[in-house]
Amino acid sequence: MATSILICDDSALARKQMARALPSSIEAEVTFAVNGREALEVLGSKPIDLMFLDLTMPEMDGYQTLEALQQRLSGQYSHDTKVIVVSGDIQPQAQARVKALGAIEFLKKPVDKAHLKTLLQSLLTPAEPNFDAVIQRVTTPALRRRDVYLEVANVAIGRAADSLARHFDVFVNLPLPNVNVFEVSELHMTMRHLATSSTMSGVCQGFSGEGIAGEALVLLSDASVHDLVGLMNYPTVEGSDTELELLMDVSNILVGSFLKGLGQQAEVKFFQSHPVVLGQHTPIENMIEKTEGNWRRTMTFEVSYGIEGTEIKCDLLLMFVDESLPLLDNKLAYLMDGD
Repeated sequence: MATSILICDDSALARKQMARALPSSIEAEVTFAVNGREALEVLGSKPIDLMFLDLTMPEMDGYQTLEALQQRLSGQYSHDTKVIVVSGDIQPQAQARVKALGAIEFLKKPVDKAHLKTLLQSLLTPAEPNFDAVIQRVTTPALRRRDVYLEVANVAIGRAADSLARHFDVFVNLPLPNVNVFEVSELHMTMRHLATSSTMSGVCQGFSGEGIAGEALVLLSDASVHDLVGLMNYPTVEGSDTELELLMDVSNILVGSFLKGLGQQAEVKFFQSHPVVLGQHTPIENMIEKTEGNWRRTMTFEVSYGIEGTEIKCDLLLMFVDESLPLLDNKLAYLMDGD
């Protein structure tokens, strides 16, 4: 008897990767959902043996889906669906929270196929799968370039959030990333939009690897910097600038972890330059002036990190120069491969 599997993820690439990671020896009937709301509709319409669930999704995220599923299990929905969370958000607290909400396992993206096969063999009873039979692979829709970059960014921001969470012992709220190709005027509009107050503190860091180059920009409002200093209990040393040290720490952690996560997927080792303070307590227009002339057109990864229980928000923009895009496309082309 075939095992009914539901893959719930807003990313087309993630759905494809998850489907392709399933062992070809498992008889499976696979259904897809793009968010938690759609997944619950599927669960209400037919029995699902196993669901692979992403955390960061629009409309209804993974946490909300697990909560809703718990309520259904105590009410009108009684089928015992095993839930495995598959996410780029690998913070220890995220893993603990989903298991408290009923998930039986947590897998980090991208999924390790050998580990997944071992896990499924331990979860599925012999009557459900037939590991001696070979079936046809699940077919998935063709991917667009944007699908690939969004999922690659999703994994990289998860690595950065995990590093920030572990370093400062906090829980970092992970938003959906934005990936856009900007003209310089559009980039400046985005920077103005990200500015939550009239004055900001910003750090810029250059990076390069195998001909792929760009700059990372970390922006925090003055209020966020002040709150971070208080939250982290940074030691006050006479003659030192505590806020500047904090800015440098946050920039190194976020940029370094993001580039490592991106580099692992693209098989590129990135090197970072020393972070440079664009300004402290400076109007956003002054920061924009300092970036003028550096860019004509750029592909930008944009993400806003928040710390749970606070108003602290930190914006990260990773900007790639025009000449780098064909090289990066080539490095990530394997993700576009057909089934």
